[in-house]
Amino acid sequence: MFGWRGRIGAVVPSSNTTVEGEFRRAVPDGASVHAARMPLEAVTVDELDAMADDAVGCAERLSHAKVDVVAYACTTGSLLHGPGFDGELEAALSEAASVPAVATALSVKRALRALDAERIAVATPYADELNDREASYLDDAGFDAVELNGRGIEANTDIGSLRPEDAYRQVRGTVAEADAVDAAFVSCTNYRTLPAIEPLEADLGVPVVTSNQATLWDALRKIGVAADVPGRLGEFGKEEE
Repeated sequence: MFGWRGRIGAVVPSSNTTVEGEFRRAVPDGASVHAARMPLEAVTVDELDAMADDAVGCAERLSHAKVDVVAYACTTGSLLHGPGFDGELEAALSEAASVPAVATALSVKRALRALDAERIAVATPYADELNDREASYLDDAGFDAVELNGRGIEANTDIGSLRPEDAYRQVRGTVAEADAVDAAFVSCTNYRTLPAIEPLEADLGVPVVTSNQATLWDALRKIGVAADVPGRLGEFGKEEE
């Protein structure tokens, strides 16, 4: 049986070209990834808001594949409406699919807390309006975004064209002094980041969390599968009930 250790259902924006590839490269043997798509072309507040309307339907359709967990793989889409929305989203998707669910923004919070990170440097591909919402979300969660650098990109396919080396250079340009932060966070599930995590950690000496890494780590832990994702986050194992 394909996915005999666990089937991950990924709910992704329709223009996302990164999640499935990064998840499939990083999942352990015996785990599989199955995707459903919500309409989105530009990473703007209005389009993200409209996209969320289809999330529950995606979760319901993924349940037809008998997935074991649903992952809402969109960072800003899961923090758009401020504190509490992330948990409400997870609950709605879990109810729709009758399995546990995770949402990227909340997965990132869990990852940063697992790493005991409070002061963080944040690198994003987003325009200012979404950067401001992300900064507020992190602040409300108790994190201090001491540096935040965005690329100002709205077209999601342009974000998907960024390379891991772009993520590496952006983080290096964002972290002025490594000893001033506890971790670096690279936001956006359409930003290819996994190959950059371990080089960044080696060069900066601090943990690095990325949207796809945290979401996959969280989803695997929910179903009791050791989440050996890249970086220091991979040292944290299964979900503790």
